[in-house]
Amino acid sequence: MSYVTGPPDASTGLVVLYDIFGMAIQTLQGADLLATRLNSLVLVPDFFEGNYAQPEWFPTDTEEKKNAITSFVSNEASIPRNVDTLLEITKQYNTLFPSVSKWAALGLCWGGKVAVLASGPGTPFVATGQVHPGRTDKTDAEKLTIPHIVLASKDEPRGKSKAIPMSSAQMGSAATSKHTAPCGMAGWEPVPTLTVKKAMLNTDEDFFEKYLK
Repeated sequence: MSYVTGPPDASTGLVVLYDIFGMAIQTLQGADLLATRLNSLVLVPDFFEGNYAQPEWFPTDTEEKKNAITSFVSNEASIPRNVDTLLEITKQYNTLFPSVSKWAALGLCWGGKVAVLASGPGTPFVATGQVHPGRTDKTDAEKLTIPHIVLASKDEPRGKSKAIPMSSAQMGSAATSKHTAPCGMAGWEPVPTLTVKKAMLNTDEDFFEKYLK
């Protein structure tokens, strides 16, 4: 199942990869805004098929919570398996939406790791990106074969985030936000958080607009 927004006959498409909290309303709202700005078809696949991480697992201060998140990360949220899933569903999207000639991908935290690992040789995407990245590794940057944007929050280690090239403007647009700002644990309020989210979206939109022309 995928959330679909934007014109079905668009010539460009964007796959949005949610974080571990799944189909959160604010993630879908972000997809709607990206579709409007880019005039693109935007799809949010349900990688976890409804089995999402639960907010009550955090902080992981009991054995029960630790076991729950460990099991989730090893199963539903397995990175290697979901990289394969992303590549496969993009092939399916090509069949379902034949008008789309260029695809891009944008991931949130967990989804960002999947997106960057699908950005090497043979990638189906013309550009990819990640917001409040999770598990950043400099080897991810070394394997890139397409343009990739990283919007790090103030909670990401600066050295690791800088391992993947980004401009100071792109870094700055997210540098005052919390790691959870654009994800399933944060709403579109209060106003300061909303402002940061819109700034993040504007930066992402500018980037993808450039490569989806």
